[in-house]
This record gives sequence, C-alpha cells and structure tokens, in this order.
Amino acid sequence: MRIAEVLRKKGTEVATIAPDATVTELLAVLAEKNVGALVVVENERIVGIVSERDVVRRAHERGAAILSAGVSDIMTTDVATCDPNETVDHLTVLMTQRRIRHVPVVQDGRLVGIVSIGDVVKNRMDELEQAQEQLQAYIVQG
Repeated sequence: MRIAEVLRKKGTEVATIAPDATVTELLAVLAEKNVGALVVVENERIVGIVSERDVVRRAHERGAAILSAGVSDIMTTDVATCDPNETVDHLTVLMTQRRIRHVPVVQDGRLVGIVSIGDVVKNRMDELEQAQEQLQAYIVQG
C-alpha cells in the first residue's frame, strides 16, 4: 500500500508550530491536538520536527527552565520525510532504522500530511484482517 492511501483514510491535516514558539506553547498544542509530534514550519518550509520525547529529554537535561526555551532549541532539524507514492513497507523500514515515530509527507516541496507509527500499525492490522476474511471466504466456498 502507498502512503497516499494511508493519508486518504486518515486525512491530511498536519499540526505545525513555528520555531520561535516556546516549549510551553508547544505542550499546549500537543495536548489540544492530541498528537505526539508537531512539524516545525517557517515560511511554509519544514525546518524541524519536535516530539514529546524531545521535551522529556530536554527537561531531564535542563529542568523546568526548558518550558521558556524556544522550540528551535529542542527540535530535530534532520527531518526524515517521505513521498505519497512510497510504500508503507518502505516507511516502516525508515521508521525502524531512524528510530522515529512520525514522518512528514512531502510532495513537490509541500507538506501534504504526516504518518505516525500508529498509522503504520493500523494499516498492517487492516491488511491482516482483510487477508483473514479472504481466507475464511475461500474456506467456506471450498
């Protein structure tokens, strides 16, 4: 299955934040949107990605002072992205190799979606369910 199909099922909305927002503002958006990561965008260009993990790790290093820091201070700037035409299997390998849970989807230089590890797992569960249904139908027709 292609990433484009995953986006058709889940939608293309992407929660974003500016690099000059504070970590406190970041936490508010994460909670409001009920997501685990935000794409950091400046002038319609991806400049980073920031996750709950980033906040926790920096809080461990710097303590509560991290709350007033800028998102740019804690974001990951080496952002792994994928194209809508890539396969979910390819994305699974990328997520495993890079040990990441969120991958922005970019087409022609534009942010068009985001896929999380949860989306990948849901896709795999759906595939397994369909295969099981097909096998049961085959057995019944026997």
